[in-house]
Amino acid sequence: MRILGELDQRLFTRVATARVPGADPALTRLSRGADHGRLWLGTAAALAALGGHRARRAALRGIGSLAIASLTVNTVVKWSARRPRPLLDLVPSVRHLTRQPRSTSFPSGHSASAAAFVTGVALESTRYGAVVAPVAAAVAFSRVYVGVHYPGDVLAGAAIGVGAAVLTCRWWPPRPASAEPERRPAEAPALPDGDGLVVFVNARAGSGAGPAALPPAVLIEELLPRAEIVECGPDDDFAALLDRAVRRAVERGGALGVYGGDGTVNSAAREAARNGLPLAVFPGGTLNHFALDVGVPHPEDTASAVVRGDAVSVDVAVAAPVAGRGPDAEPVEFLNTFSIGLYPDLVRLRERLERRWGKWPAAGLALVRVLRDATPVELSLNGRSRRLWLLFAGNCRYVPDGFAPAFRPRLDDGLLDLRVIDGDHRLARTRVVVSALAGALGRSRVYRAERVSWVQLDGLEGADTFAYDGEIHPATGALRLEKRPGKLVVYRPAVPGDEIAQQARLAAAAARHHNGGRGRRLPADGGPSASAD
Repeated sequence: MRILGELDQRLFTRVATARVPGADPALTRLSRGADHGRLWLGTAAALAALGGHRARRAALRGIGSLAIASLTVNTVVKWSARRPRPLLDLVPSVRHLTRQPRSTSFPSGHSASAAAFVTGVALESTRYGAVVAPVAAAVAFSRVYVGVHYPGDVLAGAAIGVGAAVLTCRWWPPRPASAEPERRPAEAPALPDGDGLVVFVNARAGSGAGPAALPPAVLIEELLPRAEIVECGPDDDFAALLDRAVRRAVERGGALGVYGGDGTVNSAAREAARNGLPLAVFPGGTLNHFALDVGVPHPEDTASAVVRGDAVSVDVAVAAPVAGRGPDAEPVEFLNTFSIGLYPDLVRLRERLERRWGKWPAAGLALVRVLRDATPVELSLNGRSRRLWLLFAGNCRYVPDGFAPAFRPRLDDGLLDLRVIDGDHRLARTRVVVSALAGALGRSRVYRAERVSWVQLDGLEGADTFAYDGEIHPATGALRLEKRPGKLVVYRPAVPGDEIAQQARLAAAAARHHNGGRGRRLPADGGPSASAD
């Protein structure tokens, strides 16, 4: 340890006595700007505001990683090591901070925060990570340059930051950057400039594209000028206009497109599957779960696939009433999830509170009330009587395997992802939450998960309702959940586009639109922009 301490002191002396032209004011300001994480909070806000979906995920993981690293450094490590700060005798006074830190020197909290943020960002996107990394490295170096840390403090802080970012993957795995190569390709017509494509645009969908976004109909026209657009406004009949779009797509012998959030996409997807139409999904909602799982995070990706005719097969799951076990009813198809228990109650209460409180506050308030007042549901699962807080069935395997499924690596595996919380154990809900936070959910006695090709649910009279793809439906006496493999064909590019370039082109197109000019339209084939017609 003495040898390491001497080496640390020699390295500090070399940096303190170094003269880097023009670096004194820049590094001093940078070091101050990173106080209390302000620099990284601002960077995360910029990523979320100007970037696409991957940028928003990167910003969120970066901030989460920073929070873990900062908590670890400031509440545990610093007060255990208690290393004194370096003496400032060798550091030129022009570099001295106006307010010298009073905490102990080991490890560097600024370096931990910088490393945690940039690693968290890079785990989601290496491109965004490469943009942020030089700034993070400069912040770490600045802490030695201004004389408030030894190099060893900086290295230790950086190691803690990297570890904090990696730790977030335990609860929230990063989404793969590239499309899954094993998915089955499907035949779909190539539609140059969208000729033959009819796009149903839900103008009421919550936008996830940021302030630079074009109006939905204008965006589609920019990408695919020959596509036919059926736009649904706030006061229009959603079902009637969607039916019109489907009929026009069948008449033109092309494909059905849809712009909107998950609810809109799911409705259009079910119609496309019933009518044998390929589906082009243009993500335009807040979450866009289905679009992201398919592999079209940006409208340009969808347009490129439509022009080239690149598509994949997607499974459709169905909840079919069992004959003779209840009233006759139509089968219900779902693309994402089916659930009985806590979740339908949560959706129903959230919708009642949403107009007054807004979506996310209403969701939080509804969760508290449901956890307080809910009772387990009694049913029969494959002939076995069960008492459950929750039954969740996903269309294909969700990741991670714990209680908070985030995304699906594939949409054509032929399986249902079945997860249940047993209601026969004491404090089941609390035990599930504690096990999930501890990363021990796989060993919990109240939680079970398996992948199956089908499952039958009997005795649903006490369940009252079930939820599918965010919608509530009355429960029947018995349901059989099963798969219809590869029933839906969805356009998806073989190689995803560069989100940074896509967002830059989108911002430029939005600026032209708001300034009243068209100029060059957005490319739909991943290449240089083409002239507008």
